[in-house]
Amino acid sequence: MKFVIDASVAARWFLSNESDQRSDAVLERVLKDPDLFAVPELFFFEVLSVLGRTHPRPLKTYREAFLPVVEAGIFRHPMTATLAGHCERFMARGLTGYDACYAGLAAEISGTWITFDRDAHERIADARVSADLGQGLPANW
Repeated sequence: MKFVIDASVAARWFLSNESDQRSDAVLERVLKDPDLFAVPELFFFEVLSVLGRTHPRPLKTYREAFLPVVEAGIFRHPMTATLAGHCERFMARGLTGYDACYAGLAAEISGTWITFDRDAHERIADARVSADLGQGLPANW
């Protein structure tokens, strides 16, 4: 089983006021077994955007802390026609295009999108491609 990491999870790795034991558990597992994880390319842009708004040293943190972690084996998935097709069904259920990329990637790889976005998770809960980390680590963790 692969897990698709949402930017809301990764950003917490570097923001002391957002620290959370569940996001820390994800980071610990990423460091031990990065091939269990995947992200859409937009993940990198989203994390940089969050750090740019909230971190005192966003570019230094992005380059020296974030990139070494995620470039150590996490699968990076580009936007393809197939992924866009998966996204379409999640956008039809009210997800933003960004969130639909995470859910769509999870659907494409038969994985689980792990996020702190409870609203997005609840919109697609019956599709069984997401887990709300606010409620705990996924059952298949």
